[in-house]
Amino acid sequence: MSLRIALLQADLRWEDPTANRELLSGMIDKIRERPDLILLPEMFATGFSMLADTLAQDMDGPDVRWMQSVAERSGATVTGSLIIEENGRYYNRLLWMSPNGLSGMYDKRHLFRLAHEQDTYTAGTTRPVFRLNDFRIAPLICYDLRFPVWSRRSPAYDYDLLLYAANWPEKRGHAWRSLLPARAIENQSYVAAVNRVGADGHGMDHRGDSVVLDYRGEVISDSEPGSPSVLEATLELDPLVRFREQFAFWQDADRFRIE
Repeated sequence: MSLRIALLQADLRWEDPTANRELLSGMIDKIRERPDLILLPEMFATGFSMLADTLAQDMDGPDVRWMQSVAERSGATVTGSLIIEENGRYYNRLLWMSPNGLSGMYDKRHLFRLAHEQDTYTAGTTRPVFRLNDFRIAPLICYDLRFPVWSRRSPAYDYDLLLYAANWPEKRGHAWRSLLPARAIENQSYVAAVNRVGADGHGMDHRGDSVVLDYRGEVISDSEPGSPSVLEATLELDPLVRFREQFAFWQDADRFRIE
C-alpha cells in the first residue's frame, strides 16, 4: 500500500486569510500528480498570530469551508492548523478534512512560550491517529517537535507517519533539521514536516526546510530552503513493516504515563 503526499511550503501573507486561501489554491493547482494527502503549514490562513480575538473562526468559518472545497475538488485529504474559537476559548487546531467532510482534529499540545502562545490559546490533551490508505497517521504542530515523550510511538499510540505543520523560524533552524530525523529514527516511522518561508509580521524569517524522511531518518524528498515550493513524495507501507519486524527496538522501550 502506498500514500502520496504533497507539502505546501508557502510564503504566508500576514494575518490575511483571503490572500492565503488564494495563494494556497494556486500552489495546489501546481501539484503534478493527484495526492492522497495535502499538508498545509501551521496557522496557514494567518501566519503564527496571537491576534485570536480578531482572527479566530468557528468550525463553520470560511477557511474551514475552503478546506472542504479543496478536499472535494482534489479528492485528497487536506490537513493544517487554524485559529479556532470554541466555547469561548481559542485553539491552534489542526483539522483532518477528507473529501467526505471533517473526520478529525488535533489541538496543539505544547504552546510556544517565547511568543506567549499559552496566554492566548488553550492546549490540547489528546493525540489522535487518523487512517488513510492503510497508513496510521499522527499529526502534531510545530513546538510539539521539541517534546519526544508526546510523540513516542507505543501500542496505545501507534502510527506509520508522523506529521508536523509548522511556522518554525530560521534562527532556530538547526533544531528543526536535527530533531525531525531523531523523531523518525526513535519511532521507526515516516516523518513529513511542512514549514513556511518568508518573514512574518514581526520580521521573523523562515526558510522552510520542509522534508519527508523515512523510518531510518533518511531524506526521501526535501525542499529548496527559502523558496515557496510544493514538495511531493510517495510512501510505501510494506518496507516500513518489514523494517520494524527486523529491528524490533520498540519491544525494549521504557514504559511511561503522560500526565
